[in-house]
Amino acid sequence: MIQNLQSVVELLEGGFNRLQVLVVGDVMLDRYIWGEVDRVSPEAPVPVIHHTSRSSRPGGAANVALNLARLGIQAKLCGFWGDDSERVELTTLIKTEHIDISGMVITKHPTISKTRILGRNQQMLRLDVESTEAYSTNESISLQQNVLEVLASVDAVILSDYAKGVLDKQLCLEITAAAKKRSIPVLVDPKSRDFSKYEGATTICPNLKELRLATGIDSGDVEVLLSAGQALIRQFGFEYLSITMSEHGVALLHEASHVRFPAHAREVFDVSGAGDTVIATLGACVAAGLDSETSIQVANHAAAIVVGKIGTAPVTREELITALTEHSGIVTEKHIYTSTELRSRIAKWQANGETVVFTNGCFDILHVGHITLIEACRNMGDRLVVAINTDRSVRKLKGPERPVNDTNSRARVLAALGAVSAVVAFDDETPLELIRYLRPDLLVKGGDYSESTIVGAEDMRAWGGRVAVVPTVEGYSTTSTIKRMNRSVNLANTDN
Repeated sequence: MIQNLQSVVELLEGGFNRLQVLVVGDVMLDRYIWGEVDRVSPEAPVPVIHHTSRSSRPGGAANVALNLARLGIQAKLCGFWGDDSERVELTTLIKTEHIDISGMVITKHPTISKTRILGRNQQMLRLDVESTEAYSTNESISLQQNVLEVLASVDAVILSDYAKGVLDKQLCLEITAAAKKRSIPVLVDPKSRDFSKYEGATTICPNLKELRLATGIDSGDVEVLLSAGQALIRQFGFEYLSITMSEHGVALLHEASHVRFPAHAREVFDVSGAGDTVIATLGACVAAGLDSETSIQVANHAAAIVVGKIGTAPVTREELITALTEHSGIVTEKHIYTSTELRSRIAKWQANGETVVFTNGCFDILHVGHITLIEACRNMGDRLVVAINTDRSVRKLKGPERPVNDTNSRARVLAALGAVSAVVAFDDETPLELIRYLRPDLLVKGGDYSESTIVGAEDMRAWGGRVAVVPTVEGYSTTSTIKRMNRSVNLANTDN
């Protein structure tokens, strides 16, 4: 359990206060060609893939910047790309995320691209386009100048090293030295077995394979490897190491101690880009001033999310907030969803075999009748969605003096209840369209309803859902509460 989780959540909700992080490294374009496989080619013993769709995504250092942007960070990207159509395509993808690419340098080399061909979500082939020749001296000088200029205004630096020639030893050491002069943390996702090129960095984030290469210890004993990693801290002046260990979770290594955090169990579909997500999340947390232990735990949660996606894909702050708070009891603004966000969340709950219960109302002044309904709903399933009328909708139903509390206030109060999984507002007089859109498993209403008079009942039956009625608690309603309050005010005025 993260000790200062509430502060972390508030930081995520605020988009990390738009901190600025510089990413330097190997920028790539990841392409995906999707298809179906149902036969083997008569020409050669290879599968025939019938094309169904294709997509392109930022890869390498560009994916690190994309992860930062999705967390709310102002990402700045420095690296090389070619004067080609791949650069144009990648530029379009990156600019959509408002990532600063003014530090990028156009070279004579082609833009690095990786094209993956997938049949039924299984990678069948990968085609790489890149040059193995070294970058020219002029190109390297231009990149160095760009990096040092951008570095002066950022809160952290990430070196995303895919061993494609951008981050040579000289550039790495110059970046680290310049950052240290300004007390700017430097985080590294390494591919080199020679960690001396990263000397003086705040933290290095290798996986176990990379740690084996760096230490020269080919051991399956994790504890032996972690002890060897601690020696690297002393040797190269790192503050700590952040080790990703797949199904073993993550480990935080300081010179004289280390602590391990277990993996968060999820179905693993694809580990592509998981390292990018870890270093980006870690970098965002460190830039925000969070301690190393908190930062690596948040990054561990982010990694668990991204391995459940197919292909190179970033984690969003909404996903991360949900993962961090799902079983914590902490209330966040992200318990309050738009209908689009909520449909996606409901689909995940239902895919996990959870029963989604839906109820609705104005919920203007919360009273014991509301609480009784909510508790009954929660006992009928695994997740409770409460839909509330917007202010405009309430006025149309209840008159110009209502609601007493505005939509946001009512939503926040409901979101604070432990029994409520999600709150969503709807602007129509009835929730019919919302019910049709969300497709819950159980629709519950309170009061003197019968199934035939409940809005949405017929639709619920159409997709196999159920409907239930919870009796009203006599003597409790928002209207009666307001009347009692008015009587009390009148009596007080009379006494005066």
